Formats: sequence, structure tokens, C-alpha cells
Amino acid sequence: MVKAVSELMLEPKDSLGRFDILVIGGGVVGTAIARSLSRYRWKVALAERMAELSFGTSKANSGIVHAGFHSAPGTLKAELCVKGCLMYPQLTKELDVEYKQNGVIMVAMSDEEAAKLHLYLKQGEQNGVPGMRFLSGDELRSLEPNLSDGVVAGIVAPTGGVVSPFELTLAQGENAAANGVSVFLETEVTSMLVQDKSIVRVNTSKGSITARLVINAAGLYADKVANMAGDYSFVIHPRKGEEYLLDKRLAGIVHSTIFPLPTPVSKGILVIPTVHGNLMLGPTAEETEDREDLSTTFEGFQQIFAMCSKMVNGLSPSDLIATFAGLRPASDRDDFVIEPSDQVRNLINVGGIESPGLTAAPAIAEMVVEIVKGMAPDLGLSVEENEGYKPTREGVRRFRYMTDEERAAAIAENPLFGRVVCRCELVTEAEIVDAIRRGARTLDGVKLRTRAGMGRCQGGFCTSRVMKILSRELGIPMTAITKRGGGSRMLLYRTKELLDDDSFDAGAGLKAIGGDKAV
Repeated sequence: MVKAVSELMLEPKDSLGRFDILVIGGGVVGTAIARSLSRYRWKVALAERMAELSFGTSKANSGIVHAGFHSAPGTLKAELCVKGCLMYPQLTKELDVEYKQNGVIMVAMSDEEAAKLHLYLKQGEQNGVPGMRFLSGDELRSLEPNLSDGVVAGIVAPTGGVVSPFELTLAQGENAAANGVSVFLETEVTSMLVQDKSIVRVNTSKGSITARLVINAAGLYADKVANMAGDYSFVIHPRKGEEYLLDKRLAGIVHSTIFPLPTPVSKGILVIPTVHGNLMLGPTAEETEDREDLSTTFEGFQQIFAMCSKMVNGLSPSDLIATFAGLRPASDRDDFVIEPSDQVRNLINVGGIESPGLTAAPAIAEMVVEIVKGMAPDLGLSVEENEGYKPTREGVRRFRYMTDEERAAAIAENPLFGRVVCRCELVTEAEIVDAIRRGARTLDGVKLRTRAGMGRCQGGFCTSRVMKILSRELGIPMTAITKRGGGSRMLLYRTKELLDDDSFDAGAGLKAIGGDKAV
């Protein structure tokens, strides 16, 4: 152990710094942990391999705040889901993140399925889910008139909700940074120096980090990160889910999130009224060994629309505006893995956080902090509250929700509110500038913070305008702007007459025009 401590005191030339605690992973769980740690006087760092927080698994999350009746009693999933669900109203208020407690309904399409509903009703009651009730098909249609006639019964859980998963992740990270957490982006963990069963140094693509304690919240790569330290206690088995987003024309067709009976590997294919007013359909559940496979398929599309149309009337493929896929970091334990490593003295694993991981995230963070407190004496860490901790972040001014009077006042204060950049989602230049000043560095970073590019035309109108604002605010050329970091450059060549023309927009400028003017 003496050797490890002496090694820890060395400062490599490429060092990013010395910290009390390093959190690996900038998804919804990693940022929740970092924020909770910032309540104490620990020097905390967070390392994320992507260009921005939330760009991994959290970016493609369905955004459902689960009530807690799906998980088996006695599991961490059940305990932390129910606890986390009840934390969301206060959490989203503190961080000014959009959230709706719209409730969830699990429907049965036959008398045989209706009998199975009682098992989930009992399971929910055992887990402590409040307010659950069993309703007939007609009673459900009095609440949700567009449920199909094939729905014969269902259970309602009013505490369920929907949230914007990427907005929540970004807000948690922003609040953690405001409370003193050092956030390192595009910083991929590549290896670890381990001596006497302790992590002495974490090597990354940007340099090394030393920390007394390492918290592994690396999502799809949590097992690989654990392996770097000599811990082989769990394995991640990715499960891909395709999702399909429909136009806001269908807003209000259902108000609650509609579940079928679960399958052995997932909660089934759902109809989800998102917090922003779209309907989202999905996900599928496909086992895969490829941790980067985010492709969608025609077969997945057919499967999802067929299932959702059985539950809800009025759905049409013609309303489809976007398709995407996400990967769930399921583990071989069939439950969350949240524990100090048995193999490494200063490692806490937070892995296998598949559904309902988003819901459980704030409760997971609290659990991890309690584990840290228990380990602190052996690691030489004191446990002192951060008296300057602020749980709230500065509110986001969203033009689309303002009254006419509020809009007039906002424009008078800042004329950039008078310039609409995204017509579909009614996003102004002022909001985009604010997003950049909060940390957006890519086109998707702006998109996830403001919704510019998420509407019916999917960025056909606003992409070039957002790029110009990014270029101006960051002081970088248009050719340096990326969609999501790395090699995802939006423009391959500079075309002076296009890039300098004020009338240049996505409709004209983002198509290939040949020769040395290729875009």
C-alpha cells in the first residue's frame, strides 16, 4: 500500500489533475452522482468520452419516469425506481427541466392478459407504488378515449411521468460544474495503473487523472472500465431498442404512457407522449454484441407500428418525423450493479443501469454517496458538507412557452429573442446563444438543449442558421463545426459564396453541389 500512495503523489507531465473522487461516465447516472457528490467538500472530477454530456445511452432514452410496478420486489431496480420516481417533481423544479407527471397505464388485450395484470398490481403494491388501480377497458377509455376497442382492462399508476432525458443530464452536469465539479469532455478512459489492489492512476485520451476513489458509471462500457482495474465481476450485454418519433399533430391523442404486458427481456413496445408534445413509439429489444450499433430497420418499424396500433387508434406512419435507436447496458446479473468492488479497494461500480435507470438515477446517486461516506475513512477523505452548495441552476427562458406579453418584454430586454431560428419548435437566437454559453459545442449540443432541429422538418430550415451562431459565438470556422464531435463535421469544404451569403440556409447549402463547391 505504501508503494501505491507514493505513486499517487507523482504528477505525470500530462496530468489533468489530482482529485478526491473521479466519476467515469457523463450520462444521466454519472451526472446525478457528480451533482450529489458536490454537496460535500470533496474535489470531484467527471470524465466523459463523448463531445458533450448525455451523448451516449442517455441521448436515446425514452424519457419515461416509471412508477415502479415492473420490477420484482427485493431488487435494486424496484427499490430505487419507486424512490427515484417520487424525487422527480422536486429534482426537475430545482434544475428547471421539463417534466410531466402524466401517469402510466399497462393495458391487457385479452382476458388472459387481464388476469396477469393483477400480478403487476400486487407487485407494485409490494414495491410501495402509491395510487395504483385496476380498471376495465371502458373505464380506461373514459380516461383515454383513443385507446382501441381491443383493450379489455388495465392498471393505472398516477405517479409515473415523462422527462427530457438529455435536458436532465445536461442540467445535472451544469449544476455539478457550478458547484465545483471539474468536467472533462472527449476524455476517454484508456487504462489504469493499479498497485496493491488500488487504482493509482487513470489514463485517458487527454491525460492522466489521479483520484483517491473512482466511481465507474460508464454505461455500455462499465464492464470494460472495471476490467481495466482488474474487476471482472459483471458483464454488460447490450440490448438495442429502435424508437420512432411522430409529429406534434398527434399531441393529445393519449395523455398517459401506454404499456403492453412486458416481454421476458423488456417492458414492451410503448406509446409515449413525450414531455415536448410529440408521440414516441417503441422500443424494440434486440440483443447485440455491437456497442455502437444505432441503426434502425424496416422490420423494427413494422413491429412497432403493428403493436402500437393495436393499443391506440389514429396512428399513421405518415406522421413519422424521426427514427433513432439506443442501447441498454443490461448486465448478466439482471439487476443494477451498485457496490464497492471486491477486487479493487478504491473502486465503486455502478453498472447494468438499464430501464428503469433514468427513473432511478437520483436515488442511485444518493445510494452511491452513502457508499462513499462509508469508504471515506479508509481512503483518507473527510465528510464535510459544502456550505456553498446550490441545488438550483439558472432557469432556461423558453420562448415557445411565453405569453405575448412575456415575449414582448424578452425582446425589449434582448433583441435576439425577436429572431426565430427554428420555426417548427419556435426557438430564438437568444436561446441558442444561451445554450452555447451553458456549454453547447456541437450542433446536437444545441439541439438537445433548445430543440432547434427537432421539429417537423428535422433541421431543414434552421441547421445552417444554428451553425452560423455556433461559429460566431465559439470563434471557429464553419468547417470546424461538428454534429456530435469527433469526425462528424457538417461541412467538408469551404465555399465562400455560400458561407458568406446571409441568405444561405440549410435547404440550399447542405446539399452536395459538386466540384470544388461540395458541401
